[in-house]
Amino acid sequence: MDDIDPFIGTAPTALPPAQGLAATWWWPKAQIGNTHPGAVSPLGMVSACAYSGAYPTGYGLYTKNTEGLPDQMFDHPQASGFTHFQQSGTGAIRKYYNYVRVTPMVQPLDTLGQSWPLHDETAEAGYYAATLDPGIRCEITVGAKVAVHRYTFPEHRGARVVVDLSCGGLAIDHGRTVPLRAHVESLGHGRAQGTVVVEGVPLSVYIEVDSPDWRQMVWHDRRLIEGGTRLDFDRIRQTTLRPFGLLFIGQAAAGQSVEVRIGFSLRGCEQARENLRRECGEAPQAFDTIKAHTQAKWRDHVGRIEVEGGSPARRQVFATALYHSLVKPCFGDDESPFWPTSGPFAFDVCTMWDIYKTQLPLLMAICPDRAVDLLESLIRVCEEEGNFPIGYRMARGADRFFRQASALTHTALADAHAIGLGDLDWNWALVHMVDDLRRMYGEDFYEHGVVHPISHTLDLAYAYHCTSGVARAMNDVPLAKQLDERALLWPNAFDPATGLLHDSSFYEGGKWNYSFRLMHDMAGRIALAGGDEKFVAMLDAFFGYGAARVVQPGHRPDAAQMAVGYALNRFEGLNNEPDMEAPWSYHYAGRPDRTAEVVHAALTWQFGTGPGGLPGNDDSGGLSSWYVWASLGLFPVAGQSLFLVNAPAFARSTIHVGDKDFVIETSGHRETPISSDGLDRVPPPQYVQSARLNGKPLEVTHLSASDVHAGGTLHLELGPEPSRWGRATRPPSLSTGVGP
Repeated sequence: MDDIDPFIGTAPTALPPAQGLAATWWWPKAQIGNTHPGAVSPLGMVSACAYSGAYPTGYGLYTKNTEGLPDQMFDHPQASGFTHFQQSGTGAIRKYYNYVRVTPMVQPLDTLGQSWPLHDETAEAGYYAATLDPGIRCEITVGAKVAVHRYTFPEHRGARVVVDLSCGGLAIDHGRTVPLRAHVESLGHGRAQGTVVVEGVPLSVYIEVDSPDWRQMVWHDRRLIEGGTRLDFDRIRQTTLRPFGLLFIGQAAAGQSVEVRIGFSLRGCEQARENLRRECGEAPQAFDTIKAHTQAKWRDHVGRIEVEGGSPARRQVFATALYHSLVKPCFGDDESPFWPTSGPFAFDVCTMWDIYKTQLPLLMAICPDRAVDLLESLIRVCEEEGNFPIGYRMARGADRFFRQASALTHTALADAHAIGLGDLDWNWALVHMVDDLRRMYGEDFYEHGVVHPISHTLDLAYAYHCTSGVARAMNDVPLAKQLDERALLWPNAFDPATGLLHDSSFYEGGKWNYSFRLMHDMAGRIALAGGDEKFVAMLDAFFGYGAARVVQPGHRPDAAQMAVGYALNRFEGLNNEPDMEAPWSYHYAGRPDRTAEVVHAALTWQFGTGPGGLPGNDDSGGLSSWYVWASLGLFPVAGQSLFLVNAPAFARSTIHVGDKDFVIETSGHRETPISSDGLDRVPPPQYVQSARLNGKPLEVTHLSASDVHAGGTLHLELGPEPSRWGRATRPPSLSTGVGP
């Protein structure tokens, strides 16, 4: 856990200029990780961080951007306080949270909302600290449903802690969040509570402040309400909003610390108080206890994958990637404000398009209980709202990301069923899987066998295949056969004359980016392209073999520059979701050596240490999960309960899958540096020469997910030259008569 650096990804991409194959890749999307260094608990409900109003987390210096490098909003790190609930690595999600701003200050109340410089920032898993002018040391830690702040003041007669319950959103155009209704109540003796209805969600807090002899009162429009103990707002509008909240004020000796404990709930103040009491107990101070407990949880979670070898830089990037993979989604058990029953409530699924290929299989491997909870929550969303969500935030809205993709939850459900994960009501799940196939774009696909955007044709055909597998496993053969008919309509998406997808509109990409996804019939897809050699030639062109170095978009790239880049029809690196799985398409054409070269180039040049160490938005951990799998030498094929095998970056790795261990060990492994190690030449890749699974020869380039989840040992012999391993027998495909 000591290798984790929460600051990785918080600044614009600042990696050394790539060499070799990676120098031919063109990155059109935002070149910034959009992560934050705030305190979080593994998959917890609450996060907390310094708040400047910057995009998209509320932390940092940068304004909104979708292409190239972002512009700065501010000249230096600054904060107007510390807020709760942040996105992690997302782009234009339009759900910016940052509720309940807590500001330690010695300035007058009418300066609230101004930002002051931040100094001496530090962060660890579960902990964030900084000094806020004029010399207030601020520390934050969180539990699953609580946040604890500790502020150490300089000597001052009028030190104060101000809680702003009206805060929300960002300081960018259209980024502000305005509460609709609110209730705030001072309970005396350092106690207060309140509920703010924001974007349809009733967020309740119960607050305790350890500040003996300090006065407390409510305030509105930056004016104290002497003698007042409560505020009620029945209806607030953009034009009528004036800040409001609570204030705690008193004399502080130099070095005096004040602790603020906040319990959160989406089901009222009483449950917020119970959440606070459950995690913090009755002791007057809980900061060190909560910090130690959360950091122990992080040690447990990131310890579920252990690696041996690697340079310090590579180990730090890997550890941080694993950390970022476990920040989202957020789980608020028994906290749904939309249905009354107990059980898991998962939000910040932002979005399935980002996480279904890499992050969800990772959760199934190392956090299987939480993976099941997520699926149960998604099924409940479908019951309540009529759709499996493509993305789901704290507020309702299962279908708000419909342009990205269709029917992605089906892949995770199919994987979970195939490996026997959890005790879901699979009959009920199957009902929703079938019904959801005909929603949104699914209706046109059902009637016509093709739909535009054309990528949705592939999504839906694949989802039919995933649903058919669940139906057949449950002995509903007639239903499975009906579903199979439409699963076989995937060729309708392709133009046989080019071997690529038909012209269409595409979400963040073009037809080249979407044409190499891993489908349920890769043998048929390769035949459609003209066979192995032609398919490999197309992939080689896409990945830039033999191409010249490209120039990346900088600040505010103009339309002409972007058009030239898009015309390359080139791999966009790990800056773009549709490209994440493309390197493994080579496996299905008998060229795992090419996969090794592309993945090695990406691991070497597209990730590094420091705030600028990510090539683009981390997308709620989807990108970081890609890095974790690629470093282990595995890639999950979502929906097919399948892993593809490649040369790993570490000499030995262990995945703790429940009470089983899956070990990936190597012979002939050679340590290779990454860009942050200060490369002066391109290090060559390594290739798998032979493989053994549990002591038996493995001639194929894939494993079933059951092999991994059952535990065992995969031994890979590595060498400096491509071999014949994996060229004769391909991964499963419908056209070969071996279904995934």
